[in-house]
Amino acid sequence: MVASDGRTCLVTLVERSSRFLLASRLEEHSAETVAARLAEMVSSLPAALRRTLAWDQGCEMARWRPFAEATGFEVYFCDPRSPWQRGTNENTNGLLRQFFPKGTDFSLVSDGDVARAQDLLNGRPRKTLGWRTPAEELARTLAEDGAMTV
Repeated sequence: MVASDGRTCLVTLVERSSRFLLASRLEEHSAETVAARLAEMVSSLPAALRRTLAWDQGCEMARWRPFAEATGFEVYFCDPRSPWQRGTNENTNGLLRQFFPKGTDFSLVSDGDVARAQDLLNGRPRKTLGWRTPAEELARTLAEDGAMTV
């Protein structure tokens, strides 16, 4: 999610089956900065969640190879102008807009504000999850897989 200034942004990762969100604020979204922050964001994820990442065609993912090598993720790029190929992420970004409307200058948003929005969304029951929260669904999935919790 890029701010109206075209510089600051939120980087979002959403686990597709549980809808669990990781979000982080960046002062700028160069390819190097985005790849480094993504690697930092996924570093604590259990191996069961370190599989694939679907990304759009933005130039901020130009450093996808070092990210993939450092993290073990396979990176897939969606077709241009095909947001439905990342539907879960697009939907979650829409939910984040309830907290950070279009035009938000993310340089004026604190990391705490982003963490609160992330926690609220991860604690919001979802119809698609049988009214479980993304946090509950992720914990259930990890327990079934015998993986450690996030």
